[in-house]
Amino acid sequence: MSTSMQSAITLKNLSFEWPDGTVALSRLNGTLTTGRTGLVGRNGSGKSTLLRLIGGILRPTSGRIETTGEVGYLPQTLTLGRDATIAELLGIAGKLSALRAIESGATGEVHFETIGDDWDIEARAEEALHDIGFGAADLDRKVGEISGGEAVLVAITGLRIRRTPITLLDEPTNNLDRETRAKLAEFVAGWPGTLVVVSHDLELLEHMDSTAELHGGRLEVFGGPYSVWKQHLEEEQAAAVQAARTAELALKVEKRQRIEAETKLARRERTARATQRDGGIPRILAGNRASSAQDSAGALRTTLDAKVIAAQEASNAAASRVRREEHIRLELPDPGVPRSRRIAELRDGDRAIIIQGPERVALVGRNGTGKSTLIENLISGRDPERGTVFTDRVGYLPQRLDGLDEQAGALENVHAVAAATAPGTIRNHLARLLLRGSGVERPVSTLSGGERFRVSLARLLFADPPAQFLILDEPTNNLDIASVDQLVEALADYRGAILVVSHDYPFLRRIGIEMVLELGTDGGIQQRDSL
Repeated sequence: MSTSMQSAITLKNLSFEWPDGTVALSRLNGTLTTGRTGLVGRNGSGKSTLLRLIGGILRPTSGRIETTGEVGYLPQTLTLGRDATIAELLGIAGKLSALRAIESGATGEVHFETIGDDWDIEARAEEALHDIGFGAADLDRKVGEISGGEAVLVAITGLRIRRTPITLLDEPTNNLDRETRAKLAEFVAGWPGTLVVVSHDLELLEHMDSTAELHGGRLEVFGGPYSVWKQHLEEEQAAAVQAARTAELALKVEKRQRIEAETKLARRERTARATQRDGGIPRILAGNRASSAQDSAGALRTTLDAKVIAAQEASNAAASRVRREEHIRLELPDPGVPRSRRIAELRDGDRAIIIQGPERVALVGRNGTGKSTLIENLISGRDPERGTVFTDRVGYLPQRLDGLDEQAGALENVHAVAAATAPGTIRNHLARLLLRGSGVERPVSTLSGGERFRVSLARLLFADPPAQFLILDEPTNNLDIASVDQLVEALADYRGAILVVSHDYPFLRRIGIEMVLELGTDGGIQQRDSL
């Protein structure tokens, strides 16, 4: 085995259950190799749980994880407070403190143990910070003084500085602007050691050496980036569908032959009984023939039954290899937005930018320019000098999906914004969003990220009266690739106006953006020709 394909992480019968008994992973086996691996799978398949287990944040219920070295981990959501320093975000505050203590004359053994072999940690930190637009003076700055995207990049830089043999990144491109994503891609391309990335960012996944998928409780690894794996999967599924059809036809043939054989046997038995009744042959000879015929018929039935059973098993096996991908199919109420209707206005000094009719608008810009603040003020009307909304039928999807009643189910959450809609109708709406049965009554707090997102989406799309203007702030954050596809499908049927804040350009192109506005660092808004 070549060095680039050596095992870095091995999972052996790995199982994990949450305290309430919910099974997240069951007897999972697999190997992740050195190099860069993109870990994909549907929301709820256990990707983030697996990273937390490998990173030592969670302990397995049973089974074990073997790694070839220390593991560094970046969670989906950074938990450091706004008063934490950039040095703390980098994960080197303790070493810097010990280094400075020794430089001031301290001789305590604990300081030397803290530093270990990292005597050049400050110089390495300064160099790494310079790569992302910061400097040595920023080490003592507060996290609250930088944007969310900058904080993520600083945290990733900290993992690079610490040089752990294995690094895990969970959705690292969330909230990153285009420039920062490009910098992350540059880091990934030259990442030392083993890197495992959970992401829905198709551009980032193209920088991977391998693609691992969690599906159906199994971990399968393919050598190649996402696009190559996806093509392989589609070809494999096309072959599986054809094999399932062939197996089903073979089963029908065996069943038909079984029925035809049974019909012939019944006809022979009737003929034999009629011959014996009419005295055509002696009774003893007739009995011998009947016994022989029964033995022959029994053997034939056994053979044919075995063929039907084998064909059924082959059909079941072939069908099990076909993935049943569900798609959202919505029938949305018409919000009644004529082409001439002014929906909203954004202002840049004396210049007004009008959103009119069922127009689809993207708001882009670097991290920290104030995009989220702009749209929150637009909705609330707090800053009329920057913009105004001309309809009170506005649906807003914030980044954090924090507008849900966590203890209520999907049905109750949607009913809260559609009180006049019958529960049965709401159930039908939710079913089209792949939320069905008793699952619509489970507390939202127990749902996966993708399920929570679909509940939030249902509140937007099925509000009564229907929203004329949807405002979506980074809607693809934390969504798996399948959920992004479902969002695109849902928005395809919406006939109102849409304003989307996003750094996810492939997603923006897919939903048919008609106008692109860029918010600059000076607060100015420029209209761009394209994404």
